[in-house]
Amino acid sequence: MTAMTRFLARSISGAGLVALAAFGASAQPSAPANAVDAATAPPVIKPKPVIEPTMHWNLADASVLLSVIEGIESEGLFPADYRPDLLRAALAQGEGAALDGAASTSFGWLAEDLRDGRTPMKARVQWFVVDPDQDDMPTDKLLADALTRHDVAGVLASLAPTHRDYAALKAALAATPPENKARRALIRVNMDRWRWLRQDLGEIYLLTNVPEFQLRLTVKGKIIRSYRTVVGKPGRTATPQLAERVTAVVFNPTWTVPQSIVKGEGLGARLLANPASARAQGYKVTRGKDGFVTVVQQPGPGNALGLMKIDMPNPHAIYLHDTPSKQFFNHEVRAYSHGCIRTERAVELGMTMAILGAKMPAAEAAALSTAREYKKVPMTRTFPVYLTYFTMAQDIEGGLRQFNDIYGRDAPVLASFEAARQVKTTQRKSDEEVIELDNPL
Repeated sequence: MTAMTRFLARSISGAGLVALAAFGASAQPSAPANAVDAATAPPVIKPKPVIEPTMHWNLADASVLLSVIEGIESEGLFPADYRPDLLRAALAQGEGAALDGAASTSFGWLAEDLRDGRTPMKARVQWFVVDPDQDDMPTDKLLADALTRHDVAGVLASLAPTHRDYAALKAALAATPPENKARRALIRVNMDRWRWLRQDLGEIYLLTNVPEFQLRLTVKGKIIRSYRTVVGKPGRTATPQLAERVTAVVFNPTWTVPQSIVKGEGLGARLLANPASARAQGYKVTRGKDGFVTVVQQPGPGNALGLMKIDMPNPHAIYLHDTPSKQFFNHEVRAYSHGCIRTERAVELGMTMAILGAKMPAAEAAALSTAREYKKVPMTRTFPVYLTYFTMAQDIEGGLRQFNDIYGRDAPVLASFEAARQVKTTQRKSDEEVIELDNPL
């Protein structure tokens, strides 16, 4: 790398830092009169901007990059974000430091957006999914591969999501006339959401689309089962977006009632005062020497978790489970839970997971499901579970449909698309409050 190239790289990174700092300053509200003194306040750790590498470009590779940028609207992105005018001007000057700096930065920004999504983290409401693609496909390696193989277009094309829904959205974008701006914007939003997920979702995985109220089991790219779901009510009980793993299936689960209900709603005191009522509802109530009251609902058809629970450890205490209130699966809008995913035909799903993940014979899985006794089946092969939020996607019949934005999560993404592209930072997921939602009622 020449001294001039290093200078340009530092200058570009510095400009990004200035822009990020200016955005952060404009977004901060003024401090209230009773604000905590700065000397005693905890330090605020801000994500650092991502610094793109700089490499030498020849005219042919840079021209291909410019052509990709000019046509990138087909992927739901915006050509102007990647500075085609600067790249065009640098090409006119010929090979050298100016072209190296302009092309490397434009490539880096475009690769990041194709791989990770254009939407800044602040606009990804309740998005707690950590996408590993930037670790598996780091920008510097992508740039080096593109220039070593002289295949800029191929390397960039390889970063696009491979899920069939992304392809359907891309086709819909191409078929939607420019004057239909609202539909095109919504398509772009949902194309970008696919980039927020890892590119390879796995050979076997569960994926639930919250606004659709549906869960799918996919094996080797084919959806083999779909299930209606009940999701969290809007507000603090809204279902967050997660990517976790199935670690166990619990048949005939118990439910340890959260203290927000035991103490906060007085359930513990009421049950202690009426043991007959506790037994009738299947509750086992204990009071420790310190006065702490624990309430555990025993297995049975009346258990709040129904007859099956899928363990997927996460700090939000979210899981998939059965329910005795099956009438809600017949409602068109099914946002009634405290965040967890109530699942139709949950026992069938649990048996399938036990067969696939623990190599359990089907007859044994069926016997466990009807035994009315607690049984936890650990997975010897774990599967990913994705709790996603798509307001336009293929429905279970395979048609592209728009779904109600039940939590209002489209607006921040749409607003970010109207604004200039933000410099990427090291932040990997939402920094919003983590709310424990272990309440199936």
